[in-house]
Amino acid sequence: MQSRIDLNADMGESFGPWTMGDDAALLDVVSSANIACGFHAGDPDVMAGVMRGAVARGVGIGAHPGFADLQGFGRRRMALSLEEVGNLVSYQVGAAAGMARAAGGALRHVKLHGALSNMASTDAALARACLDAALRVDPDLIMVVLPATALEAEARALGCAWAGEIFADRGYEDDGTLVPRGSEGAMIDTAEAAGARILEMLRHGALIARSGRRIPARIDTICVHGDSAEAVGLARGVRGALEAGGVRLERFEGARG
Repeated sequence: MQSRIDLNADMGESFGPWTMGDDAALLDVVSSANIACGFHAGDPDVMAGVMRGAVARGVGIGAHPGFADLQGFGRRRMALSLEEVGNLVSYQVGAAAGMARAAGGALRHVKLHGALSNMASTDAALARACLDAALRVDPDLIMVVLPATALEAEARALGCAWAGEIFADRGYEDDGTLVPRGSEGAMIDTAEAAGARILEMLRHGALIARSGRRIPARIDTICVHGDSAEAVGLARGVRGALEAGGVRLERFEGARG
């Protein structure tokens, strides 16, 4: 089993006076943060605050671009042209890069959000458009992708730096995609179950689907979603399980090819 792993969380998803999640508490637990860029959630003030907190704690800063769908939290599929999707990603990554610099840090990685990520995981042309758009902003960014999907295949083809991500709190189908929310097995909501499951995946170097099937995968980082009431406890539980299993938390560097 690998001895080092990154732990990340999606955050910065509050909007104006409306609060989602406990970003400050999560920043004390994780080693990387995927920060909403104002389209599916977040706003400039929220981005700035979370990024300053990340810089102060040495947490890696990532952009978390999604569809322009505040009401649906970026989880509803949208029909856009590849050019439109590319511009949508470039715009958000560019904003995140500028905000990170203003906060005294630097943007390290990009991870697609919600429906955009799910769609790109099964559509090679869409995956390529999203990755290409981010890399046009900064070719040195690390692309965080769902392993064993079109996103990984296109990242490899582009020769960019990429990191494979598994989810502590989500279930998998036999093709490596996520079980749709609302379906049985979609969510893992206890720290004990999440921690044990993550250690098993790391031990086997594979995603473990709800059917029990193992899908060989490169695993560089583990995600805990930050938008649930259980997020902080879940993140602490996963970190505790990793440390008890002899796995040290460390920011990912990304692989090529």
